[in-house]
Parts: sequence; C-alpha cells; structure tokens
Amino acid sequence: MNYPSNIQAAKLAALPPWRSRLLFVLLLFGMGALIVRAVYLQSINNNFLQQKGNARSNRVVDISAHRGMITDRNGEPLAISTPVESIWVSPQDVEATPQQVNQLARIMGMNITEVKNRLFDTTRDFVYLQRQLPPEQAEKIVKLGMPGVSLRREYRRYYPNGDITAHLLGFTDVDDNGQEGLELALQNQLGGKAGSQRVIKDRKGHIVEDVASIRAPKPGSNLALSIDSKIQYLAYREIKLAVEHHNAKAGSIVVLDAKSGEVLALANWPSYNPNNRAKSNLQVLRNHAVTDLFEPGSTLKPFTVAAALETGNVTPQTIINTENGTMLVGKHKIHDTHPEEILTVAQVIQKSSNVGAAKIALSLPPEKIWQSLNESGFGMQAGSGFPGEAAGKLHDYKKWRPIEQATLSYGHGISVSLLQLARAYTIFANNGELRPVSWLKLDAPVSGKKVYSNATAREILAMLELAVLPGGTAPLAQINGYRVAGKTGTAHKLEGGRYINRYISSFVGLAPASNPRLVVAVMINEPNNGQYYGGLVAAPVFSNVMSATLRQLNVPNDTQLGNILMPLPVDIVKEEV
Repeated sequence: MNYPSNIQAAKLAALPPWRSRLLFVLLLFGMGALIVRAVYLQSINNNFLQQKGNARSNRVVDISAHRGMITDRNGEPLAISTPVESIWVSPQDVEATPQQVNQLARIMGMNITEVKNRLFDTTRDFVYLQRQLPPEQAEKIVKLGMPGVSLRREYRRYYPNGDITAHLLGFTDVDDNGQEGLELALQNQLGGKAGSQRVIKDRKGHIVEDVASIRAPKPGSNLALSIDSKIQYLAYREIKLAVEHHNAKAGSIVVLDAKSGEVLALANWPSYNPNNRAKSNLQVLRNHAVTDLFEPGSTLKPFTVAAALETGNVTPQTIINTENGTMLVGKHKIHDTHPEEILTVAQVIQKSSNVGAAKIALSLPPEKIWQSLNESGFGMQAGSGFPGEAAGKLHDYKKWRPIEQATLSYGHGISVSLLQLARAYTIFANNGELRPVSWLKLDAPVSGKKVYSNATAREILAMLELAVLPGGTAPLAQINGYRVAGKTGTAHKLEGGRYINRYISSFVGLAPASNPRLVVAVMINEPNNGQYYGGLVAAPVFSNVMSATLRQLNVPNDTQLGNILMPLPVDIVKEEV
C-alpha cells in the first residue's frame, strides 16, 4: 500500500487562503471594468455602438425617377415607363440554405454557379441578381424569405405601337436612359434624376422604417411630339406593302407639315420591335430616312431650274434644244429616255429631261448652282437634332468639271437623306422659304430662311404639277379631289465607285397644289420585281399616304372629285436615269 504518497498529494492540492482571495479580487476587478466600460459606451461615448448598429441595419437606397412619357400631337401615348422589380443582394447579409439557392436560380432561370458567385461575393456591398422582373416572378423570390436579398422598384420603357414607331422613337437601356432615336435626342428632357433615402432594415433585408429622404427623385418631363399616330400608321403600312410588293431591299417615307416643318410621320421597313430587349441587327436599328444617304436623281432637277429662274437666264417658256435626247459633254454622253428635239423649261421638269437639265446647269456659273443647293439645305444637316443625322455631300463648286456640273443638275454626284429632300421641298410650298424641321409639336410655325423669290417658287410648283398630269412621269401620284405637285427620281446605285444596275426609286410631292399643306417623300431601295422607275414604284405610295392624310386632316378639296386624268398605260413609263 502506498499511503504516504497519497497524503503528500493531498497536501500539495490544498491552496493557501491568500491565493483564493487574490482570485476573487481579480474577478471582482474584471467585472467592475466591464461595468465601467459598458456605462462609458452606452452613456458617455455611444457613437461606436451606434455606428456598428447602423452599419448592420441602416442603408441608403436609391429611388428611381420616373421617365417622362412621350405622346403624339393628340395626346396618344407613344412611350411610357411602367414599374418593375429588380432583385439585388447585400452579400455580407446573405443567409441562404443550398435548397434556397437552388430555388432562387430556378426562378430566375440563371446558372446556379453564377447565382452563388453573386450571393456570396463579400467584397461587394451591392450586387444585382436580375433586373426588371415581372411582378409574379419577383413575388416568388420574396416568398423564399432569404436575408440579404431585396427588391428594388425600377421602371421599364414600353412602346404601345411597337415596330410602327421604332425608328422614330428608338429605345432605352435597362436603366431607362435613351440609347437610340428621339429617346436619346431628348434624353435631357425625358430622363428624370434619381433620388435616395436612408432606411432601417431587419436581418432579412426588409425595410422596417424610413429614416430620412436624402434627395427626392425628380421625374422627367412629358413631351408631345409632332407625330400623328394615325398618319404614322398609314405611312408605315404603305411603305411596308411597297417594299414587299416590289421585293425591295428597304424603304423609307417622311410626311411633313409643309407650313410648320413638323414631322407628322416617319417610317422605315424593315423595322424591329423596341419592346424586345434581344439585340437586333444594327442595320435594322438604323433610321434610314435620317442617317442614310442616296443620290436623289431627278428629284433634284427643280432646284437646278429654280437657280436658273432666279438669275433670269430662263423662264418657264424658254425653249431648250434637247438634241433628240443625246448630248456630249467632253467625252461623256448624256441621254434622255424619251428623245425630244426641243422642250420648254417647264417640259424639262414634266418630261424629266436629263439633257435639258444639263444644258440649263451649264448655262449658269457653278457658284450659282452650288449656292442654290446649299441654301436649300443640301450638304448640311437638316438641324433636326436626331442622333446620327447625315449631312449629305455637296462638293465644292471650285473643283467641278463640266461633266460634274452637268450630271449634278439631275441628281448625280450629290448625296442626300430623305429627310433633307422632304425639307427642301417645303421651299415650293412657302413662296421660296425653307422651313426648319421639328420633332416636337409647335404652337405656331417657326420662321424659315428665304431661298427663292415668290415668283420662282410658284413657277416651280406649277411645273411640278405638270409632272403628275398626263405627259408627265408620275400620273400614278394623282389623288381624287386634290391637285398634286411632285417629282419622280430614279438613280443607279453606286458600288465601289461605279454605277451598277440596281436602283433607288423616289418621289417627293406636295398637296393640295393650290396651297400645299403637306410634303410626302418616298424612297424605295433596290426594287426587284421588274419595275424600278420612281413613277411606278414610289409615286403610288405617295398617292395612298397623301390621300388618306389629307382626308384625315380634313383638308378641303381643290379640284372636282373624279377629276383624275390618267394617260394610256404606255405613257406611264419612265423618267430619266
């Protein structure tokens, strides 16, 4: 038995009384220090705890601003912003089971790995999971009850007319900022300014109290465009039908108020649906009527003749020797489709004679022709402010050779946009005054710039009226009950610096000719069903749109109903190419 060893161990285990007293004092001192510290933090210096508490529960959240609505001139909505929900997370606050993560990924249709990366990326304070969800989808996510996952109210743009107004309005991005068209051009007026607010959230990320408004959101302004929705639909429908009927590459149409310069309609085909966020072909997104250039062909002849009338070199009755439809300028041959020995200046427009136009142009100083075209708005932007608006090309007259001066007279060697061309024709509707273009509804017409005299503008208008009568190039542009004035254009397309056997067919016209109220310009790109002359391809589109628009606006007739003078089919043929 080993009793002495056990006794010795017991003696060693017994502690002196002073040591137990020391331990008690130390514990008492520690407790007192904690009490003092607690009193200090909670009563004297409580900023630290408040900061830590605020960091966990206080948040500053952005408040989206409502984008202004776009309406047509009659108050019909063209673009509105509707409320939607976006899902965001605060990774530092996220508490989620694997099952909840799987459900979240399934609801949003996202890859589970991507969802995990966003949920648990603690290097970031704020991460979007998905933007602009439908209400029913957002509700399913809320029911998961995941701390750190929250909803944010935003707005998504909606376009009631879809592809009908797509090229005109453009579209916005996911943040409701304009990206194309008038949405971009008018961003400063339409776009609101987001606000912010300080809130208290519980551990699940729910807002339990609004603390203070830091900055109130400022909504964007509502804007009324010059567009008339009914006329826009007519224009879109007719250009689409024409492109499809002629198996063409594309087509564009512009309808202007001839007196005010307001754009009543503008459409292109093919088009796209701006409500579909999927990326479209960039070519489809382009507003071809504003951003694309083409050679106007014979639609430019009235401006050549106007320049000559202004100088006094010719009158509408002046005889031009058109040399049986063939003319040499140096080594280059200019020809007419319908050979004539002589034509008056008025008939040069009516018959669309290239030889006659070239002779008139060569009788003028180059500077005079350039000035006439430049002051009519060619070679510069129309000033509409539309994004990507083309300026066109009008070369310096000092570099013209005689052949370039001659071909320019009938629209070769110059490029224009359809909007430019339509605007230029407002000169003949307003006694020689060029009107500025407006996308917004105007309370009163804005004064324009005087380009030609009253007499010259009236004489050109009378010549343009001859072009749609029997013997002219565009009898298919006639409208029952209204006098019409207009000009056809057919031009070869340029490719690689050479003219090829593909065409641009165009027509620009005014009505009623007695006192023009509207200008309609039509362009069909590469018609391919056997017809390509402007009088056969573009003029009927003009007639359909102009006729319906005049009646829509209750414009009085200026000729008797049934007074359409159609020639024999063999006469409805060609203008010069």
